[in-house]
Amino acid sequence: MAAPKPITTTTVFLFIPNLIGYARVILALSSLAVMRWYPKICTWLYILSCLLDAFDGLAARKFNQSTKFGAILDMVTDRCTTSCLICFLSSAYPKWAIFYQLLISLDLASHYMHMFAMLSSGQDSHKKVGKERGWFLNLYYTNRTVLFIFCAANELFFVALYLCSFPPETPPYFGSRYGIPISYATIMAVVTFPIWLGKQLTNVIQMVQAAQLLAQVDVEERNGKLAAANAKNK
Repeated sequence: MAAPKPITTTTVFLFIPNLIGYARVILALSSLAVMRWYPKICTWLYILSCLLDAFDGLAARKFNQSTKFGAILDMVTDRCTTSCLICFLSSAYPKWAIFYQLLISLDLASHYMHMFAMLSSGQDSHKKVGKERGWFLNLYYTNRTVLFIFCAANELFFVALYLCSFPPETPPYFGSRYGIPISYATIMAVVTFPIWLGKQLTNVIQMVQAAQLLAQVDVEERNGKLAAANAKNK
């Protein structure tokens, strides 16, 4: 039986989950291209890009094609697409611009610090969060259902705000038969708001704990060097 051929960088780039990742990027870019003029088309393209986020992970586990490149591609795509949508919201709601700027900053800082902290502590994935980081972050990253609900609600809340930024249409309205002109986008915003708020709190917790973990790594490294220096001087 012939030995399996060694893989190359091209092989990794063409792994199935990474191909799904490229499709996510194309869909996200397409949604940005029509974001200003065609809200319905943009919404479906954006949501489809987000939904594929669940399938690339499934494909990686099914075909044993989990890679560091794929993990980074997945995270970068998530952060960039959400940031681009929030940038649109800051122009659509200029009075809230600084609030949206802070949201982008929190999202980027939290995830960057978390990933760097996990890699610095010897983990090979930012999702391998042990119970020593707290029960909530452990649940958030190890329970796929919880992670999906939080991420989906977060994106749907921003999508709802995006849809609400356009002039209201005549029907369909929720409850229009009863004289209650409430759009479906408004309902989606109200329903997803509590979980969206929980996602922002998660980002804060994640950033604080990442800072503590990085400081602990610094302590261990410095104490190790100090112990080595003391042993050398004896």
